[in-house]
Amino acid sequence: MKQLTSSRSHAKHFIYTKSHRNLPRKRRFQGRKTVNLSIPLSEASSTTLSHIDECISSSPTYETVPDFQRVQITGDYASGVAVEDFEVVCKGLYRALCIREKYMQKSFQRFPKTPSKYLRNIDGQAWVGNENFYPVFTPPPKKGEDPFRADNLPENLGHHLQMKDGVVHIYPSEAAASKDEPKPYPYPNLDAFLDDMNFLLTLIAQGPVKTYTHRRLKFLSSKFQVHEMLNEMDELKELKNNPHRDFYNCRKVDTHIHAAACMNQKHLLRFIKKSYYIDADRVVCSTKEKNLTLKELFDKLKMHPYDLTVDSLDVHAGRQTFQRFDKFNDKYNPVGASELRDLYLKTDNDIHGEYFATIIKEVGADLVDAKYQHAEPRLSIYGRSPDEWSKLASWFVHNHIYCPNMTWMIQVPRIYDVFRSKNFLPHFGKMLENIFVPVFEATVNPQAHPELSIFLKHITGFDSVDDESKHSGHMFSSKSPKPQEWTVENNPSYTYYAYYMYANIVVLNCLRRERGMNTFLFRPHCGEAGALTHLMIAFMIADNISHGLNLKKSPVLQYLYFLAQIPIAMSPLSNNSLFLEYAKNPFLDFLQKGLMVSLSTDDPMQFHFTKEPLMEEYAIAAQVFKLSTCDMCEVARNSVLQCGMAHEEKAKFLGENYLEEGPVGNDIRRTNVAQIRMAYRYETWCYELNLIAEGLKSAE
Repeated sequence: MKQLTSSRSHAKHFIYTKSHRNLPRKRRFQGRKTVNLSIPLSEASSTTLSHIDECISSSPTYETVPDFQRVQITGDYASGVAVEDFEVVCKGLYRALCIREKYMQKSFQRFPKTPSKYLRNIDGQAWVGNENFYPVFTPPPKKGEDPFRADNLPENLGHHLQMKDGVVHIYPSEAAASKDEPKPYPYPNLDAFLDDMNFLLTLIAQGPVKTYTHRRLKFLSSKFQVHEMLNEMDELKELKNNPHRDFYNCRKVDTHIHAAACMNQKHLLRFIKKSYYIDADRVVCSTKEKNLTLKELFDKLKMHPYDLTVDSLDVHAGRQTFQRFDKFNDKYNPVGASELRDLYLKTDNDIHGEYFATIIKEVGADLVDAKYQHAEPRLSIYGRSPDEWSKLASWFVHNHIYCPNMTWMIQVPRIYDVFRSKNFLPHFGKMLENIFVPVFEATVNPQAHPELSIFLKHITGFDSVDDESKHSGHMFSSKSPKPQEWTVENNPSYTYYAYYMYANIVVLNCLRRERGMNTFLFRPHCGEAGALTHLMIAFMIADNISHGLNLKKSPVLQYLYFLAQIPIAMSPLSNNSLFLEYAKNPFLDFLQKGLMVSLSTDDPMQFHFTKEPLMEEYAIAAQVFKLSTCDMCEVARNSVLQCGMAHEEKAKFLGENYLEEGPVGNDIRRTNVAQIRMAYRYETWCYELNLIAEGLKSAE
C-alpha cells in the first residue's frame, strides 16, 4: 500500500480491526488483528480506547460489545491544515466548548460528561462528576397520588423581587433592595456574555477553522457509511437476538409539538361536529351586541358543521405556505375564522378553554393507548399581561389536564412589536416582567399562588418561537438599549430575546433548586431560517433546539454541535411545507455524522394525516432516507434523552445507566439500539475530542 509521509514522519495508513472473541471484558478493545484497507477513514486513538476500557471496567452492569469491524487512521492529526493553523483551530474549539460548559452549568442545563472530562484533562485537572449541575424534573406521581394536590406547598420566603435591566433580582427584604444588595445568585454578566459571543462570531468566520471542521464533518459522514457497510448485518443480528423489543415498543418522544395543533385535522373536524351535536344551544362567546350560542356562531359564519369537510376546514399546510410564514399562521384558523380558533384552540375564552382542554385530553388518551409514545406540547405565554400565568394555570388545574405520556413546555412568541404598536406595552422590559415575575412570585411564595405553583411542577422548559426569517435590523451589542429603554416599535433581535430569557432562567433555576423545586430548560426554535447567529447563541445558552436546518451552512457550528452533542429536534414534514423540501432536509446527514437528532411533528394539525403523527413522521423518514431499524431506534433513544422526562422514567425506559455515555449507558433490552452502534458513536466522538487535546498538547 502506498505510504504518505506526514508532518510527524508517520506513515499515514488506513486499517480496520476486529477484536478477539475470547478476550476478557477489560481487554475487548485491545490486542486486535489488523487488515490493511485503502479506505481514507479513521478510528479512535489508543488514548480514546484506554478511556473506553476504564469506563467498561468501572461499570459492573456493562453489556459487552460484540465483535465488529473498526476503521482506523494513524498519522498526522491536522487533517489537511498547516500545523500552526491546527493549533489555532484546537485552541478555538477548546474555548468554545468551555464557553458552553460554563453557561450550561450556571443554568443547571445539560453538558455531557465525555467532553467535560477531556476539557479537564486539557486543563490539567482531575474530572469530578457533579450531579448538582443536572436539571431537576418533577417525578411522576405515585400510584393513587393526585398530581394536582396543593397541601404540601413550601412556605413563603418573604423575598423581595425587582426587575433590573431586564433580569429579575432577588433581595432578602425591601430594605436590602433599597441598598441594592441582592442575594448572591449568579446574575449573568452582560459584558462577559458579549465577549464570549464576539469570540464565537470570530471563530465561525475563521478560514482555518472552517477548513478543518468541514474536513472533519466530511470524514465523519464517510466513516459512518463504511461502518454501515461493514457492520450493518452484525447490528441487525444484535437486534434480532434481543427478545421482546423492536422499534414499535421502544419509547419515543415527540420533542417538538405545539399544543394548539397537537391533534390531526380529522380529529378537530370530528370534535367540532360532536360539540355542535351536544352544545348547539350553549352560549360560547360574546360580542358587543349579544351573547352567541354555538348555533348562532355558525349561523353568523354562514356555515353548518355537518357540511364541513377536511378540505373546507383548511387547516392543512401545503404549497401555499412554502416560504410564507404569515399564511402558515393563518392555518390555525379553522375555515379561516378566528372565532373558531378562539373557541376550540384557546385556553382563555368565554367557556374557559373547555373545548381545547377536552381535545388535548383526547390526544393524551391516544398516546396512552399507543403506550410507547410521549409528547411535549407547548402552551403560550405572550407577556402582554401579568395575569396570563394565573389564567393558564387555572385552566390547566381546573380541567385536570394530566397525562402520564405528556410533559409540558412554555413557548414565548417574539411579538413585542405587535403589542408595542397597539400600546399594550410601554417597553420590552415590561414584557419580560410579565413573563417572569409571576413565576418568581410563585416560587418565593407558593402558598399565595397555589394553582400556578402546581402548574409549574408540570413545566420542563421555555421555548422562544416565531418566524426566524424576519429581520429585526438590530445587532445585539454593548450599545443595545436596556429592556426598559427599548420603547421603539421595532422588534428586538433573536439574540436579544434569547439572552434575556436565558438570564432570567438562570436566576429562576438557582432559586427553585435551592427550594427543592423542579428547574427549567431553555429549548428555543432555532436555525429553521434566519441568520447563523441564532445557532451560535443557542450553542452558548440553549439546552437543545428545534429544527437546526441552517447548521448545514456553517461547518464550524455543526462540528461544535457534534462535539457538545447538543440535541436537535428535527421536523422534516413541517420544514417541507415551510422552508425546505423534504429530500433536501439535512436530517440524514446529521444522523450519519453523529449529531444528536430526534424526529418531531411540530404541528400534526397542519402536516399529518393519521392518528399517530409521530409514527407517521418516523415512517416517512424511514422510507425517504432508507433508515435501518437500528437508525430509527437510535433516533427514538435520542428523543428520550433530550426530553424533559423525569429521571425515574428515563431510567425505566432507557436503563439505569442511561446517564453514562457510550455502550456503558445503553441497555439494548430497553432501547433496541445495537451495542455495536453505541460503541462506534462513542469511539468516534472520543476520537474527535482527542484530536483537540492532542493539538493543544503539541502547542505547549
